[in-house]
Amino acid sequence: MKASEFDKKFDDGEDILKNLDLSKAKRSTQETKRVNVDFPSWMIDSLDREASRVGVTRQSIIKVWLAERLENLQSHHVKHG
Repeated sequence: MKASEFDKKFDDGEDILKNLDLSKAKRSTQETKRVNVDFPSWMIDSLDREASRVGVTRQSIIKVWLAERLENLQSHHVKHG
């Protein structure tokens, strides 16, 4: 398929996934690496309560909070950098 045909299908809202080989697709910035972090018990309890309150796992709440904090830091550095 020519790129122009592919682009037209995409622009027309057609399903283009059948034309892609996603078997090796990945987002380079989304590559995960495992880390071990020790937390005090009170912190684990608080994380678990908040994760339960919002309906996610402990790991998810940690990732979301860290991502928010890092994004805030980055935007602060860009504004004042």
